[in-house]
Amino acid sequence: MVFDHVLGANPASRPDWHGAYTSESQFLEPFVLFGFLAGLTRTLEFVTAVLILPQRQTALVAKQAACVDVLSGGGRLRLGIGTGWNDVEYEALGENFHNRGVRSEEQIDVMRRLWAQDTIEYEGRWHRIPDAGLNPLPSRRDIPLWLGGMAPQVLDRVARLADGWFPFYNDDLETQIESIRSAAREAGRDPDDIGVECIQPLGYGGTAELDRLKSLRDMGVTHTSVITMNHGLDEPAGHVDAIRRYWDSVASKV
Repeated sequence: MVFDHVLGANPASRPDWHGAYTSESQFLEPFVLFGFLAGLTRTLEFVTAVLILPQRQTALVAKQAACVDVLSGGGRLRLGIGTGWNDVEYEALGENFHNRGVRSEEQIDVMRRLWAQDTIEYEGRWHRIPDAGLNPLPSRRDIPLWLGGMAPQVLDRVARLADGWFPFYNDDLETQIESIRSAAREAGRDPDDIGVECIQPLGYGGTAELDRLKSLRDMGVTHTSVITMNHGLDEPAGHVDAIRRYWDSVASKV
């Protein structure tokens, strides 16, 4: 699982900056990274959590994702997408920050159609595709699309459109999951078709963490992941060792 930022703002010229990341925070471009990792691995799943979709050209993202799917052997990419918070990136990339949520819904529709069909005719509010298509196409003619975000409109979008959801661990998680499941039923979807991956801080083992994972499973969480950043770990061996320790002491016991 990797996070995504194209640009970081310089806080020195923005005394009121409160963003989580700056120009000093390093992020590798996800599709380039996955292309590299696809040549080194055979079974590792590749997940973005999340790629900021509305600041990108839709057809290009669909093309990049399809190529990662093909080059990695098929079925190893789970494309998590979100709308982001950094208006500096949107400005620099020439996209509208203020309509990013509703525009992302059309982007999802466009990408799924491009992955499923040899060519498409599309006339939407923000996209026009005049009988054109991707080549190569994903091996399964589809790539799972998961959404990140905690706002009510995101939960509604997950229920209607997404294959899964990336929440951060919080005290209201069970209520949020039930809200998605209820809205999915209203939209005519089977809520069991929507995955949930809870992102949580890296812990240090023990009964409390094991109990937390079990409680997440019981409330309908299908995947979990831990964040190793900001722990003072050496790159990259320290992160690998931390993940291995977490697996051995907690996750493998669930």
